[in-house]
Amino acid sequence: MNIIGLIGIALVAAILSVMLKKYTPEYAIVLSILTSIFLFGIILSNVTLAIDKVKNLITLAGMPMEYAMILFKALGICFLAQFSADSCNDAGETALASKIEFVAKIIIIILSLPLFEEVIKMVTKLFGG
Repeated sequence: MNIIGLIGIALVAAILSVMLKKYTPEYAIVLSILTSIFLFGIILSNVTLAIDKVKNLITLAGMPMEYAMILFKALGICFLAQFSADSCNDAGETALASKIEFVAKIIIIILSLPLFEEVIKMVTKLFGG
């Protein structure tokens, strides 16, 4: 599906959500979340091509595939955390949204520790340590 179709779906859902918010706000939130899940699913179904390209680039660069897995996991965490935080913001739970974003950042830092270790090893070798 092209970007115009996705934007059209999002705009129709936004208009319906605004109209529903006046009468049944709980259904407006559900509509927003379901539309987001639908759009997210469509995008994820088209991501395999990009994943293959990144894997090829990492292989060509001679880097271990572990780095690609860390990258993909971090991107997945970012996307899921943003989706969850936006859903919480839509529901009026801004404090919960900020906690989700904070937890995601901590998880990404923990996930990236092996990369930091490799960078420190490279820097140490460069400076003759």
